[in-house]
Amino acid sequence: MELFYLYIYNIFKTLQFIILSALTDIVMQRHYILFDDSRRLNLLPLTFTRPVAEIRIGILTIKEKWEKLLNTPCSFLTADYLREKYHPANGEMESCILNGSVIPNQELFDSIKKLNIGEALVWEDTIIAALLPTTPNPSYIPSIGDFKERKYLFEKPFMVLNLWDIFSQNKKAIDQDFALLTKNRKSEPISKTNQVINPENIFIEKGATVECAILNASSGPIYIGVDSEIMEGSIVRGSFALCNNSILKMGAKIYGPTTIGPHSKVGGEVNNSVFIGCSNKAHDGFIGNSVIGEWCNIGADSNNSNLKNNYANVKLWNYQKKSFVDTGLQFCGLIMGDHSKCGINTMFNTGTVVGVSANIFGSGFPRNFIPSFSWGGAQGFSIYSVDKAFETAELVYKRRGLSFNSIEKKIFRNVFELTKEFRKF
Repeated sequence: MELFYLYIYNIFKTLQFIILSALTDIVMQRHYILFDDSRRLNLLPLTFTRPVAEIRIGILTIKEKWEKLLNTPCSFLTADYLREKYHPANGEMESCILNGSVIPNQELFDSIKKLNIGEALVWEDTIIAALLPTTPNPSYIPSIGDFKERKYLFEKPFMVLNLWDIFSQNKKAIDQDFALLTKNRKSEPISKTNQVINPENIFIEKGATVECAILNASSGPIYIGVDSEIMEGSIVRGSFALCNNSILKMGAKIYGPTTIGPHSKVGGEVNNSVFIGCSNKAHDGFIGNSVIGEWCNIGADSNNSNLKNNYANVKLWNYQKKSFVDTGLQFCGLIMGDHSKCGINTMFNTGTVVGVSANIFGSGFPRNFIPSFSWGGAQGFSIYSVDKAFETAELVYKRRGLSFNSIEKKIFRNVFELTKEFRKF
């Protein structure tokens, strides 16, 4: 009889545990929201068309990194004109806001889990995360003064605060993402037609094709995404990421740490650069220490300088300060905003910043700050009208089976107005 009661008691305790666990899960449900703070302006022109967390560094975007760690979707607090595309959270719920410039790891996540309602996790004067009792207004911009209760980090988290962080910190990001994406997984087999160094540091996803290439993973991992292709004669030195549905053209020479985002085609010589995605550099020419946005096209034999003749630090245009700022780097190449294009044999000076939807062509070196919606080159620029930019974007999207819709057009029009002061042609 005692055994029977013990059996019943154990069943009761098990059911109690299941019910309490379920109730705890319900109580602990919350929004995770990636917010942009004022430092978003340091990442223009890339953040004219996206929240900070949609920047790709390593293999994944910052948002994708958080979602992998949290195992739940994230929403955004970003500029008002971007909200129709990058949605704020819906529904009243306890909310954890996360700085969109922060690249997460497990240690940081463990610190965030210890936050109580109304507390913020802070590094110096920067909010890293905070726990709110309800869903914030879509226009809310967190301020450190909003939180009387603060927990301070003693070490700076891994953050993207400046344009040059994207390529200069890309190795660290690739290495982290590689470990995250390949943990407890087995790579597809590497074809015997390839020459390989350190095959244990190479991961090939399903549907990827790699034939007659040289893959050297001795200085960092090589990740080949789903349905991507490395064509014959390509030479790759890690750290390197070729994201899903992208192509490395025949005879390409890639020096790591380099990322080619999804749905891109890249050829020629590339060194320590990030292609965010949906962009092409399909022919010979050099791109180094650079960041290329989405929907860009770089013409055949185009090159950028990444080192000044006098070996001095490179300066980059900063939209917030409306002047050039010292990167502290000897090597810094081209930053190109979304939807910009350049014709064949274009030459970019060291530390050139190209805005959104610019069209560059002709001989000689154009200026090293090219405003959004510019048309021309070294011989001079004129305004590239929004309607003409629409026509090009619609054709580009159509080639990919996509529609350049009213939401995208609204973003274009807003960027055109926001950048009007820089087009003094």
